[in-house]
Amino acid sequence: MTKKIVSFSIVIVLLLVSAVYAATTGSIKMGFFEFIGALFDEGNSQMEAIRDLRFPRIIVAVFAGAALSVSGVLLQSVMRNPLADAGVIGISSGAAFVQLFIISFFPALFFMTPVLAFIGGAFACALVFALSWKSGLSPLKLILVGIAINAMFTGLTEAFISLGGSLNTSASSVVGSNLTMRTWKDVSTIVTYGTVGLIAAFALYSWCNLLVLQDKTAKSLGFHVARARLLIAAVAVLLSAVSVVVAGVISFVGLLVPHIARRLVGHDHKVLIPFTALAGALLILVADTIGRTIVAPIEIPASTIMAIIGGPFLIFLLRKE
Repeated sequence: MTKKIVSFSIVIVLLLVSAVYAATTGSIKMGFFEFIGALFDEGNSQMEAIRDLRFPRIIVAVFAGAALSVSGVLLQSVMRNPLADAGVIGISSGAAFVQLFIISFFPALFFMTPVLAFIGGAFACALVFALSWKSGLSPLKLILVGIAINAMFTGLTEAFISLGGSLNTSASSVVGSNLTMRTWKDVSTIVTYGTVGLIAAFALYSWCNLLVLQDKTAKSLGFHVARARLLIAAVAVLLSAVSVVVAGVISFVGLLVPHIARRLVGHDHKVLIPFTALAGALLILVADTIGRTIVAPIEIPASTIMAIIGGPFLIFLLRKE
């Protein structure tokens, strides 16, 4: 219990410190006490710039990290596969492809992109399930099918981009995950859908715990395994899709964070889900801040930072498993 409390405390403190550092570092720099004082000074021009440019970016990074991490926990529970991640098995790329398709050909439906991206992610998830299911889910087969689905949707997206012209501008924000120029409207979208998804995920923690059991054992206890899998997968896809719509495609977050979280707080989803949300928020915020400041004024997308970290981690897990 003490280890869990210490882990939660450390992550919360680091998240707060990272948020303040991200807000005060960059082209506009502020000291900590100057920043605290400026928060309540409406006439401060530097604070106005930070409020309009950095605060939305920080909030989007935090919610995207939380959403992707919890999505990974839920997918790993549903698929009984420690390697399941929305970015790796094609859910994120499916959502991104549908979003790009809508922006390119049906711009009038732009306001519906979170819902339509959810449908794209759900379709990709259903494909992975359908193609890898054969009297049960084989962990390795599921990952291989997922990588193939991911490659297919990524290829379709790149084909759209290669058409050139006006598509390139809209595509860059979908495919990449550069959080530059996020607005309060983006914050509203990710906070609304993300909060719904995170609350739903926590509400389903007991089902996630029961999915650890063999299907026959769970059914003998009166547990509806198929219904639970469907609902949990739907919440996971929602969290992944809203992250893609606002922050772009970021892989490996849902792979990396849950594994570290399980070592720190155990396997009980009642504790694991909230801790994973906090740790994921911290990871993406730190990745985005590093990408923004390490070679300023050039920015490295958060997805690139995560690929550098996540690729070797996936190899490590595959060898270990």
